[in-house]
Amino acid sequence: MNKYKDFDNYLKEFPNEDGYFGEYGGAFLPPELEPAFKEANDAYEAICHSAQFINELRRIRKEFQGRPTPVYHCERLSKLFGNCQIYLKREDLNHTGAHKLNHCMGEGLLAKYMGKKKLIAETGAGQHGVALATAAAYFGMECDIYMGEVDIEKQHPNVIRMKMLGANVIPVTHGLKTLKEAVDAAFDAYLKEYDNAIYCIGSALGPHPFPKMVRDFQSVIGIEAREQFLDMTGIMPDAVCACVGGGSNSLGMFTPFLADPVEIYGVEPLGRGSGVGDHAATMQYGTKGKLHGFESYLLQDENGEPLPVYSIASGLDYPGVGPEHAYLRDANRVNYVTASDEEAMEAFFLLCKYEGIIPAIESSHALAYAIKYAKEHKSGSILVCLSGRGDKDIDYVYENYGCGEKFNLDKYNK
Repeated sequence: MNKYKDFDNYLKEFPNEDGYFGEYGGAFLPPELEPAFKEANDAYEAICHSAQFINELRRIRKEFQGRPTPVYHCERLSKLFGNCQIYLKREDLNHTGAHKLNHCMGEGLLAKYMGKKKLIAETGAGQHGVALATAAAYFGMECDIYMGEVDIEKQHPNVIRMKMLGANVIPVTHGLKTLKEAVDAAFDAYLKEYDNAIYCIGSALGPHPFPKMVRDFQSVIGIEAREQFLDMTGIMPDAVCACVGGGSNSLGMFTPFLADPVEIYGVEPLGRGSGVGDHAATMQYGTKGKLHGFESYLLQDENGEPLPVYSIASGLDYPGVGPEHAYLRDANRVNYVTASDEEAMEAFFLLCKYEGIIPAIESSHALAYAIKYAKEHKSGSILVCLSGRGDKDIDYVYENYGCGEKFNLDKYNK
């Protein structure tokens, strides 16, 4: 069986009408929210094939977001590790500094079509919050962003940006005070306001139709990258990789390559190690469970309650993963691997020093695996989704790692 040929009609077949990717996905909702999600699904199905909607979104991407973003060859970085060439899809150059605006502008346009007045969301690293605040300002809507107190302190520059864009940043003070609790709070708020608002989930997860919607809006990453790489080199990359938290940038990168003879790697945060509470590597250590209205792999205890998670990257510290990732793992189409805090931070500083690019810590996990891949392969190429830039992280990085002196980066330049 040709595993690539099996994905020729993938986007037409997955998810099914109930929002399932194989045995993962669905919509497990309080009865009072079922009409709201049905309304969102019906609206999306009505406009996703509308020439008017598609053309308006294309105009926004070109004139406001600055798309297409380029593919860039890391010539100096590649030479450090041999003859395997590292390329970057530069989502850090997308307006607001990350891939998140790709689905936020789509969700904002959908909300406008539905006649909604407010956008509600959670955020971890703050990039989704900034992107949604930007979309709200663009479309003239109110915006409430729920963010854990730990992440508010860690991602202060993005908090200021959200407020400058007119959003209400609402601190979440319960539990671990990070991304999972922010999602809880945003769901609770939406339960009270769904008549007038839409909940714009920040990744390819949550109840149907959001995993599908976010995937579709993010697929512009891989569509562009595939065409650009072919134009630059005349061939397909040997491998494609992206970081995986909830899974939006990675699915946007992966899905256009599923039917191609390309190896695909999703890179999860191993954090400090394999102990409970030291990582957020759901694919490596999770089991099937339910969280936030959908079924997927989940880091959970024997009672099905989410376990504490950790990552140096605020955008990756979530105890679950989008249901489509769970399906792609079980289908053996995507390889899920890990990068630790230390590996990600070394990659962060290597890209700074050798290419003049400051990446987001989230993206640095994908870059860390690309460097490992380059060390292990004597030839070929790997294309990395550089999902965001590191402006938001520099205060935290400097306070904890200085300017990278501890990594002795010159050891590679021999």
